[in-house]
Amino acid sequence: MRIADYISDLLYRYECVIVPDFGGFVTNELSANVNHFTHTFYPPSKQISFNSHLQNNDGLLANHIASVEKISFEDAVSLIKNESENWIQSLLQNESVEISKIGSLATNEEGKIIFEPSTTENYLTSSFGLSSFSSPAVKRLEYQEKVRQLETIAPILPSEEKKRKTPVFLKIAASLALLFTVGSIGWNSYNENQYQKQLLAEQAQQEVVEQKIQQATFVIENPLPEITLNVLKETKNYHVIAGAFREPKNAEKKVQQLIEKGFDAQILGLNKWNLTQVSFASYDNKVDALNGLRTIKRTVNSDAWLLVKKF
Repeated sequence: MRIADYISDLLYRYECVIVPDFGGFVTNELSANVNHFTHTFYPPSKQISFNSHLQNNDGLLANHIASVEKISFEDAVSLIKNESENWIQSLLQNESVEISKIGSLATNEEGKIIFEPSTTENYLTSSFGLSSFSSPAVKRLEYQEKVRQLETIAPILPSEEKKRKTPVFLKIAASLALLFTVGSIGWNSYNENQYQKQLLAEQAQQEVVEQKIQQATFVIENPLPEITLNVLKETKNYHVIAGAFREPKNAEKKVQQLIEKGFDAQILGLNKWNLTQVSFASYDNKVDALNGLRTIKRTVNSDAWLLVKKF
């Protein structure tokens, strides 16, 4: 089984795919552009980059593999771990790692991972069917020289009537030379504008990634029947967060699991990313909340964090 194929499948639908304990592949949308040296035009696309700091398992890749291969979530995590360990071993031996349809990884003299994205795949679905094409360069100097030659050869007619009989092809040639010059200026301005847009997109990339890694996916083989929870208004303003979930049923499942373990868990509602937040417990004062947070991080979940919010 090739993990690369599943990563490639997910990059068409998501902007970030994380390989646990290895790194994340992040896509950034680029506008159409042109290579002035090869005179090649490229359609809009998604540029892939690699971030070695994104290593927490968000469940996206493992859940996808488990669904396609018809295996358990734990088995999928094990398969990903084996593949990532092989990649790490190759990099430690100064060998490059080729990931099909995605790119290649290698280490430099400082031991840092260098990623070279593949150019064979375009992960932007709105550009499906569009391919790059080349156009020969316009030889403006040659056209201008031909115009000058025509102006030299053309006779100078003294009468007003004969002046109006200037050959049509000479007027066309002069118009073409002017058109090419104006077009060149406009095209350079367009390229500068596209470059500025790309810089702004790259600056926004980190904010998008931070939002993505707060989303969690759980594989629920036997989901509980839909229930209605009456969330009472609390005066406790300090909450130790257990997780945030895209699906409300997953949040309800998590609450039930924590209550069975003895926690005073509850649903806190939606955050600014429209994810349902679940707490281990809530407290009246900050000192008790910090003590509870330290205990939970040490014994249960090191990713727990404290939310201060009034309801």
